[in-house]
Amino acid sequence: MKQNRNFIVGITAILIIMMLASGCVNKPSEQTEPTQITVSAASTLTESFEEIVEQFKIENPEIDVQLNLASSGALRMQIEAGAPIDVFASASQQHMNLLDEKEMIVKDSRTDFAQNSMVLIVPITSELEITSVDSLLNDSVKRFVISDPEISPAGTYSKQSLVESGLWNELEGKAVLAETVKQVLVYVERGEVDAGFVFMTDAKIAKKDTIKIISTIPTSTDISYPITVLESSEHKKESQMFVDFVTGQKGRSILESHGFTA
Repeated sequence: MKQNRNFIVGITAILIIMMLASGCVNKPSEQTEPTQITVSAASTLTESFEEIVEQFKIENPEIDVQLNLASSGALRMQIEAGAPIDVFASASQQHMNLLDEKEMIVKDSRTDFAQNSMVLIVPITSELEITSVDSLLNDSVKRFVISDPEISPAGTYSKQSLVESGLWNELEGKAVLAETVKQVLVYVERGEVDAGFVFMTDAKIAKKDTIKIISTIPTSTDISYPITVLESSEHKKESQMFVDFVTGQKGRSILESHGFTA
């Protein structure tokens, strides 16, 4: 009897081993890690893209989106330096064109998804008579701020408008350069400068009772925002899904709620 029991136990052990080897015994299910993509977006898109990413993740839990925010020029230079970025959303056609010339973008994925405008703002406590851009010529105006035209589209549009209106040469000495348009807004909110140039969407998110919008600034070109998948992306399918979401109905709705024209 004892030998029979040992024989049965041995046979059972062999069968179990064979079943495990053949996959007949169910193993605990392994959870698949979400695919991670990095989206680099112009700083003026901060609030709208934070909401877009949040909604996209809800609908696509298998994709983890990391948001990288800075001036468009700084983001372009990161991409050129080989940073692992999958999607680029720029506040300037110029920076996108530079990447396109270097064949660093997926051309078929590039599309314009939003428009904006430039405005002149002043601290709400200002007692200076600033009613237009021409008012910046007044001796009472000591400093105004724009974002750096070399790296920030907002600065490029601001300087371009002043040059085209013939005011830049007279005003350049009063200009303070900020790294991003968000910094421009902060300087004006704090009353550290007499005036500043920001996107309309940035003016709309200013802290309550900190600024006044004086006027819209004319620009010779439309302020449009392009978005694209990058050639270096290892997750082009998931990246295109994000681009499609931004340009789709829900993405447009979010952008419009933040003051953009989608």
